[in-house]
Amino acid sequence: MRTMDAGARRDPRPPAERPLETEYRPRERFDMRRTVLSQRRGAGDPTMTTAGAVIWRVSRTPDGVATLALRQTAGGAVRAAAWGPGASWALTQVPALCGAQDDPTGFDASTHPLVADAHHRNPGLRLSRTDLVFDALAGAIFEQKVTGMQAFGAWRRVVQWRGEHAPGPTPKPMFAPPSIEGWQHVPSWIWHRAGLEPPQARTVVEAARRGDTIERTASAAATGDERERIFTSLRGVGAWTSAETRIRAFGDPDAVSVGDYHLAHVVGFALTGHRVDDDGMLELLAPWKGHRQRVIRLIYASGVQEPRRGPRLHPEDHRER
Repeated sequence: MRTMDAGARRDPRPPAERPLETEYRPRERFDMRRTVLSQRRGAGDPTMTTAGAVIWRVSRTPDGVATLALRQTAGGAVRAAAWGPGASWALTQVPALCGAQDDPTGFDASTHPLVADAHHRNPGLRLSRTDLVFDALAGAIFEQKVTGMQAFGAWRRVVQWRGEHAPGPTPKPMFAPPSIEGWQHVPSWIWHRAGLEPPQARTVVEAARRGDTIERTASAAATGDERERIFTSLRGVGAWTSAETRIRAFGDPDAVSVGDYHLAHVVGFALTGHRVDDDGMLELLAPWKGHRQRVIRLIYASGVQEPRRGPRLHPEDHRER
């Protein structure tokens, strides 16, 4: 009987076929790594990695699995190659993944000196979008109420064990997430061995049962508020999960992950020098209504951090119980 880790250890990739290729030339200055790598779920994400100057990304597109390789030239253009049945869709999506649909109209960085300085120092930062709604929703559910280390570890294990091997000459074995139907049939013992808590596992499975409808209605929605109502209508999905999904799937420039363990503290310290709660954070971000996620990204890009007050949280591992 094959062990769970065998698929991750061996390299079953067939010889790579010739890729489809294209080149994207952004109209304005653009930082590919800072923009595109915002989609990665931890350094060990089996769907996304880097090798030298190339970003590799595996996704389950509407046309099938695709592997995408991106490299930015000295002149700022992005050269893209793609393999697999979803290659054409993935290449069409490259501009959006690189932030081409991110519209900063109405954003005024001068309202706060830290935001103005971060904006000046990071002119190439854009908000990326994938338009892969369920992948973004499932990943956000994994991250509910746990540390990033726990969430990324569980995501890595489930995707490796239940996902699909990536086509193309990836620098290491990579995997696409399960299909919507595949998420519904992940065995309970896989969730447990991966380290995902039962409430999150149930939420992923229940959401997958409505996955096609969720993807269709969320993609058709015209505003972030409409998408918020769609996502939060699901049992186990609240404002935080909705915001995290909208950020990745749609590049929502105004989404704020209320309820995050760290975010309000980070925003408060950066803008005022002291911690605030969620209400205080929303008050501080109010002048940038419409671009609050953009401001949050700039705050993180500024590198300003509150000094640590104690040891890191040590997560418990219940997988052997």
